Amino acid sequence: MTHRDLTILVIDENAIRASIIEEGLREAGHARVTVVHEVNGIARTIETLMPDVIIIDIENPNRDMMEHLFQLTRTVSRPIAMFVDRSDTASIEAAVDAGVSAYIVDGLKKERVKPILDMAVSRFNAFSRLRRELADARSALEERKLIERAKGILMKMRGLSEEEAFALLRQTAMNEKKKMSEIAQSVVTAAGLLM
Repeated sequence: MTHRDLTILVIDENAIRASIIEEGLREAGHARVTVVHEVNGIARTIETLMPDVIIIDIENPNRDMMEHLFQLTRTVSRPIAMFVDRSDTASIEAAVDAGVSAYIVDGLKKERVKPILDMAVSRFNAFSRLRRELADARSALEERKLIERAKGILMKMRGLSEEEAFALLRQTAMNEKKKMSEIAQSVVTAAGLLM
């Protein structure tokens, strides 16, 4: 999907400011832009529209509205660019923690919308890749721990060497066309029942 094919949701209670963002997006070649002026019920709108990118513009953000939006952005796994007129350190930190990809203070200009949108998408993709890599690394570590436990059980119960226990796990996995970690889990579970 190219950047021009993106479905973009603009959340802005101020119609004039929303039109600045919309004009900037359309001039950049984005045709699929939906503007919503009401924050209430926005979760349903996001569910229905399934936007690729969300742009939130808040002229005078109050703490309740920001908290509501941050709760929303935590659950929606999408690039989010947020424009605000004023901010404080706590709000910026809360936005970053909530997964906002670009947080722009006092920077709403038509010609800035496209580069900010591109940056938000790029940052979101980079963070998503890092999150996936971290999850994969954790999963691999858990699988390795499980295999080590299963080897220990086989060594103890069947009097095998470490190499023999590993070979038995690998051979069983190949015979049953399963992952070694699945076989290891079965060994650990069975040992738990027998002890």
